[in-house]
Amino acid sequence: MNLAQFFWQGDALARSVALLLLAMSVGSWVVILWKSWLLHRASSDVARCVAAFWQSSSLDEATQKIKAFDREALVLPMVEATKLEVNGTLASAGDRAHQLTRVLRNTLHAALTKLQHGQVLLATVGATAPFVGLLGTVWGIYHALIGIASAGQVTIDKISGPVGESLIMTAAGLMVAIPAVLAFNVLGRAVARIEAELEGFARDLRELGSAGPDPRVSVR
Repeated sequence: MNLAQFFWQGDALARSVALLLLAMSVGSWVVILWKSWLLHRASSDVARCVAAFWQSSSLDEATQKIKAFDREALVLPMVEATKLEVNGTLASAGDRAHQLTRVLRNTLHAALTKLQHGQVLLATVGATAPFVGLLGTVWGIYHALIGIASAGQVTIDKISGPVGESLIMTAAGLMVAIPAVLAFNVLGRAVARIEAELEGFARDLRELGSAGPDPRVSVR
C-alpha cells in the first residue's frame, strides 16, 4: 500500500491529521531554510559592520560604510539612533546617557525581534507534532479494532496490517518534530551569538556617545 492509498482510505479525522502534519513539516522547513540563510548573512554583516565602525574616523563616515555592509539592517539603526534629536519632549528628560540607553534599547529589541522570527513556530512544531501523530495512531488503531471485531474472527494478519498502518502516523509525527527541535536548538545558538555581539556593540555606542566630545565630530 502506498501513501496515497493509505491517505484516501482513512476517514476525515485521519486525513486532517495527515494534512496537519504535512503543513507543519512544510512550514518548519521553510523557516529552517529561511532562518539559516538570514542568520548566515546577519552573522557576517554584524562582524563587518562593527569592524567598519571602529575603523572609521567619524560617525558619519561609519554610517556610510555600514550602509554597504548591513544587508539585514541590524547595526545601522543602532548607529543612526545615536543621532536622534528629541528636544522638547519627555524623551529628552535626563542626561545624554539616559537618552542613549533608551533609544539603543529600542533599536536593539527591534533587531532581536527580527532575528527571532520563526523560533516560536519551530518550538511549537517540535513540541506538538509527536502528539498530533499519536492522535492519528490512536484513531487508526481504534477503527482497526472496530473492523476486526465486526469481522468476528481475529487473526494475526488482520491485526498487524491495520495496526501497522496506523503506526505510520506516529512515525510521521516524529519525522516532523525531530528536524524542528534540532533546528530550534542550532538556530537559537546562532541567534544568541549575534544577540551578544549586538548587545556589546550597543553598550560601546552608549559609552562613546555619553562620554567625551560628540561622536559626530571627526577625530581627524
